[in-house]
Amino acid sequence: MDVDQAKQEARERMWALLEREKVVHELGVHGHIPDFVGSEQAAELLTTLPAWQSARVVKSNPDRAQLPVRARALDEGKLVYMAVPRLADEKPFYELNPAALTAPGIEAARSKVAETLVPKVGLDRMRPIGLVICGTVAVNRYGVRLGKGAGYSDIEFALAQESGLIDPKTVIVTTVHPLQVVDELLPEARHDFRVDFIVTPNEIIACDRHPRPSGLVWDQLNEEKITNIPVLSSRRPHSR
Repeated sequence: MDVDQAKQEARERMWALLEREKVVHELGVHGHIPDFVGSEQAAELLTTLPAWQSARVVKSNPDRAQLPVRARALDEGKLVYMAVPRLADEKPFYELNPAALTAPGIEAARSKVAETLVPKVGLDRMRPIGLVICGTVAVNRYGVRLGKGAGYSDIEFALAQESGLIDPKTVIVTTVHPLQVVDELLPEARHDFRVDFIVTPNEIIACDRHPRPSGLVWDQLNEEKITNIPVLSSRRPHSR
């Protein structure tokens, strides 16, 4: 079994488990970052981390499960970057600046609202990121995580690295339901990054630091994805 197939099988098991145990707000989580019960409590616990308290700039995924985290960041005056869907714009991030918002944080932090409310920015106009929040389907205590399978989180992270916005000290956190934390080994590829902390509604799990990818892994990007993401097309190595 190859890595991609093993990842998908692990995702399918987790999606089925979460629905069976009724710990998601709505059924139909297959193919998505699960909107888990207790996300508000996990966001609250996350704010006790020193890395959260010191971060002035946060990059977050746009999924509903991490909406309480994004809203809390804005309410605390943090600048939030959130990816444009599928990175399908030359300016691939929304910039949520709490000083400039015309709507409450909980509304502005919704991806559909952000589309009409806040500006898009290119990597060259972004500020260094102090904390990365990522959505997760399954994660183990080593920090190995599985997203929903589209690969955009890894690309966003790599682009930010190559642009000098993320360095080895930047902390990566995910918020999940306790059932999403597994004891088993999870498959990972060369382009995958691990998380430093896992936050559930009632626990913070510190993971050992692990070497991160140094940037984009071009031989693991297919032609369709490169073509459809403008910022990748513009960075394509001449040798390709």
